[in-house]
Amino acid sequence: MTPPDVEAIGSQLPLALRAPPDQRFERFVAAPTGLLDQLRALALGRHVDPIFLSGPHSSGKTHLLLAACAEAEAAGRRTVYLSLRGLRGRVGEALQDVAAELVALDDLDAVAGERIDEIALFDHHNAQRDAGRGSLYAAIEAPDALPLALPDLHSRLAQCARWQLPTLDDAGRARMLRARATARGLDFDAAALDWMLQRCSRDPGSLAALFERLDHASLVAKRRLTVPFLRQVLGPELG
Repeated sequence: MTPPDVEAIGSQLPLALRAPPDQRFERFVAAPTGLLDQLRALALGRHVDPIFLSGPHSSGKTHLLLAACAEAEAAGRRTVYLSLRGLRGRVGEALQDVAAELVALDDLDAVAGERIDEIALFDHHNAQRDAGRGSLYAAIEAPDALPLALPDLHSRLAQCARWQLPTLDDAGRARMLRARATARGLDFDAAALDWMLQRCSRDPGSLAALFERLDHASLVAKRRLTVPFLRQVLGPELG
């Protein structure tokens, strides 16, 4: 099968090529108690009960789906990650012949209400369950709040172990950035970290993208992450 678009093509790439090392369980900040243990158990096949993650944009849903795939692949298990964003009306095509010990489906809210897609998801869910394989889902809303057209799909998703991810507060965002800096051996000056958090977007995804820019700029310039350096790199766009 030829995958229908970029998201599907990405799902077939080795995990190392589709997700940076930051998207691993040990890099996740402020996980609800017990969630990471349950995701690891699913990734390693210790249980196959499906899991459904919900939470606002940039709460870490994709991070955890990719982390679960990484954990499974490290144990020699086959995984598939697929974002449903951009696949409305074509989920059946995207899921054709998709069978792996762990299938992680992201952005279910993008196809909610499209009956043909929901039928494909329902059939895939049942096939994974009947074969004893794991399923992991993510959407902004929990199953009860998704505008699903197919009652049978709602019933299946409602039976998943459901976890709500919170938005990181200021302390959590600081821990996230410190963890990324430490993992890469970067010296992130405390004053620089405070400066960045006070002036930049509070959205964790945007902060992570800015950190990638700073990481690259610091390597090129051979500079520490200090306030003067952050002003030099980010100052023009922050005014």
